[in-house]
Amino acid sequence: MSALNSLSGRIALVTGAASGIGLATALLLESHGMVIYATDLIEPGLTERPHDAEWTNMVLDVRSETAWEEAMDVVIEERGRLDVLVHAAGVSSASPIPETPFDEWRRILSTNLDGTFLAIKHGIRALGDSGGAIVVLGSASGIRPSAGAAAYSTSKAAVTMLVRAAAKECREGQLPIRINVLSPAGVKTPLWETMPFFQELVRRHGSAEEAFSAMEAEGGGCFMDPEEVAESVLFLVSDASRHVTGVELLIDDGYVL
Repeated sequence: MSALNSLSGRIALVTGAASGIGLATALLLESHGMVIYATDLIEPGLTERPHDAEWTNMVLDVRSETAWEEAMDVVIEERGRLDVLVHAAGVSSASPIPETPFDEWRRILSTNLDGTFLAIKHGIRALGDSGGAIVVLGSASGIRPSAGAAAYSTSKAAVTMLVRAAAKECREGQLPIRINVLSPAGVKTPLWETMPFFQELVRRHGSAEEAFSAMEAEGGGCFMDPEEVAESVLFLVSDASRHVTGVELLIDDGYVL
């Protein structure tokens, strides 16, 4: 049996699933027969679920331990287990360090790092002795820092070490849980629309697509579609990567070289 065919019937929870990489991942996993719990901070954005799919929308604030406990309780009560956790929720910011309010620094770290800690903590608890796979979305910016985005780069660098530490704990504790981080370079997601400099690029060039092209021309690397990132997530949650844990998989066209 193909490693991808073996995914049918597995239970997956995906965070950040209202848009971007999270949504693309949830749709791709569902297309391979997985049962999907699609979560995000605000449920109304989760509108693209397939017809007749085993797909449940849930509101989940990844910064809240209580919210994680409640979400996992729902999954275990309804399905009896969790097999896969994909943690794609995250936020970004763009401002030089001297101009970054401390509250903004804390907002980025709280979501990207604290949220990942809670995802891994409660993911391990839910997967337990039966095992499974956890994939966390990192960023090439956690390796090659982005000027004007210190909080974001710092949070993603820390996420990678957290994943490695968690994977080591599971291995040494003989838990059959694989934990990896997937770090893309630029991805065309709605996250960019929140950044003033990107809004200015859109005004200057006429569209988001042209703004991405302008950033590529200025050395920002190749910007990919969320669906391309989702393909790598699919690999990491499948049995094709059954011997892979504690690694950071870069998909960046060599951007960090």
